[in-house]
Amino acid sequence: MNLIKTLGLATLGLTLAFGAQAQTRITYKSAKTTSSYYQMAVQIAEAMKAGSSGDIIVTVEESQGSVQNVKEAAIRPGNYVFTTPPVLVRLAQKQKAMFKNKGNPKFDDIRALFPIPSLTMHFVVSNKSGVKTFADLEGKTILLGKGSFGAREGAKYLKLFGLEGKVTLANVELSNAVPALKNGQIDGFVTAGSYPAPNVIEAAAGTGVTVLTLNDEQIKKSKRARLVIPAGTYAGQDAPITTTSLPVVAYTTTNMDDATAYALTKTYWSQKASMGKGAAWWNGVSKDLMKHITGKIHPGALKYYKEAGFPITAAQM
Repeated sequence: MNLIKTLGLATLGLTLAFGAQAQTRITYKSAKTTSSYYQMAVQIAEAMKAGSSGDIIVTVEESQGSVQNVKEAAIRPGNYVFTTPPVLVRLAQKQKAMFKNKGNPKFDDIRALFPIPSLTMHFVVSNKSGVKTFADLEGKTILLGKGSFGAREGAKYLKLFGLEGKVTLANVELSNAVPALKNGQIDGFVTAGSYPAPNVIEAAAGTGVTVLTLNDEQIKKSKRARLVIPAGTYAGQDAPITTTSLPVVAYTTTNMDDATAYALTKTYWSQKASMGKGAAWWNGVSKDLMKHITGKIHPGALKYYKEAGFPITAAQM
């Protein structure tokens, strides 16, 4: 009996050991816990677990922003995944802007996995304001917010489109945009996030709003990616909205082996439709976003894309 018990315990120990080895653990560095991108990270973690039958376990870490995520890529070991706009990876590798004199040869080891929902610009105005185009914003009161990508981008667009100094900027926090719009304190607000944006949904349902469309010339001036928000995304939106976006991509480094990168990428795309049923922003992710990935794609992810017939450029290989 003692021998049988000993053999049984040994078998159990081996089973647990092999089970632990089979399970792949990923660290996913995302954004602040209050942001939609942190919610996306949690959804990805759940999707990876479900899609791999528990073989892929993703631990989500809060981040203070994309710059921090990129900087940590140079020092984090193992299966480190992080999100950032591709432009920041290029700046890090070229030691420019916020990465000036902060270069690291390991930045060259960064590799892309898959695109996630883009930061999408929304210029939201109340219907009662009468604003239909950007020119109509002259003399109106607009809330840009402070310190965010949307606030900086909104201010840039006002200048590019000849509206600097012609629009009153409201001194109200972006979190109060919807009630401020409803009570007439402001005529509109600018927000950037994956669509459908929760604050725009709230404003459209409770107040009645128009999300301004940009023309081709304005998009060219912005130097951002063109993006179309489908008709019906927001209440009262009968036509598509043409706007701009800042692509966002999930990256890793060459520390991740090919098999893990392949499994992550394949599981992500296979679970995307399921994620879209729970959160509509995933429905804005398609093969078309692959063109916004600059730099190299991880060989493991590349293997999946070739098998699945995704559009891949020579520069991404």
